[in-house]
Amino acid sequence: MKHPLKRVATATAVVSLVLVAAACGKAGSSNSSSTSSPTAGGTGAAASGSIGLLLPENTTTRYEQFDKPLFEAKVKELAPNVEVKYANAGGSPQTQAQQATTMINSGIKVLVVDAQDSAQIKSSVDAARAKGIKVVAYDRLAQGPIDAYVSFDNVKVGQLQGQGLLSTMGSKAVPTAKIVEIDGDSADPNAADFKNGFQGAVKGKLDIAYDASGLWKPDVAAQKATAAINQLGAANIAGFYSANDGMAAGVATSMKNAGLSSLPLTGQDAQLDAIQRIVAGTQSFTIYKAYKPEADAAAELAVGLLNGQIPSNIVNAHKTSGSGNVVPSDLLTPVLVNKANIKTTVIADGLYTVAQICTPEFAAACKSAGLS
Repeated sequence: MKHPLKRVATATAVVSLVLVAAACGKAGSSNSSSTSSPTAGGTGAAASGSIGLLLPENTTTRYEQFDKPLFEAKVKELAPNVEVKYANAGGSPQTQAQQATTMINSGIKVLVVDAQDSAQIKSSVDAARAKGIKVVAYDRLAQGPIDAYVSFDNVKVGQLQGQGLLSTMGSKAVPTAKIVEIDGDSADPNAADFKNGFQGAVKGKLDIAYDASGLWKPDVAAQKATAAINQLGAANIAGFYSANDGMAAGVATSMKNAGLSSLPLTGQDAQLDAIQRIVAGTQSFTIYKAYKPEADAAAELAVGLLNGQIPSNIVNAHKTSGSGNVVPSDLLTPVLVNKANIKTTVIADGLYTVAQICTPEFAAACKSAGLS
């Protein structure tokens, strides 16, 4: 994958041509996390022990397909003698708490957790710290005494989604235009950031006529979208906001069933099926949060904490969690991906190949989009 700063600069240049109002510059861009050296607290090669990795669910394809293997590979590169112990909560906060207990009792030295429920995980974080275990919050800022946090600028994600929707709607983006908003799970603090960023971007410019949580689940999002269509009337809806690509799949199904496939639809995560929908014209864009820089930064933070110190070259901000803890953070820059810049973003970064995107079902659309 490209150096993350180069990736941001390249994609930003393309997005700026598409989003006249969007500010997708380098503000908030992180230091490179994929090429920096291990912490001054000790060499990674000499480190030993184990690091626990807890991911929240497997409905969203990114966690098993990208986050886990990328994190494990970076830890192995930095600290060959360190073992990574892994578990996925499958969408259950209770399961994640049990997994955390198992890892704490197994003698891990650092716990990296992407919380299924940021508030409920606090007791596990407290328990880990009581045993002297350092804790890194991954992607979602967990509550409790977290040592470090790595994610993206999630308010910026929402802003890009709002700006992208306005740009896609063009002259139809007027204060009376009714849109449907399907948000993420309120147990995820990122969902609130996405929502705040999105609503801030469209406030006074569009009418959010229906707003509900899809809980990050495609089937729930489909149900909410169908309810919105029935309530508002298909002819009265000008666009759909989906906080991520998983839910966008469900929303797209509801839109198709109602004959609304040509209306704007947002997303996030750059899932393969979302890229295919963008090529086919049934999803307008997604927000790309490059997995490798995030996973690499988490691995560097974990190995650094294993050696006794946070790598200072990674931290570029501080975030306050729901429990009031101020956490040293690495906030990376998100990028909007639409049909015009698929080549220079997800394909150029090696996330997907043209062959993976352009299956027989999408061959004609890919040829039209210049991807064949």
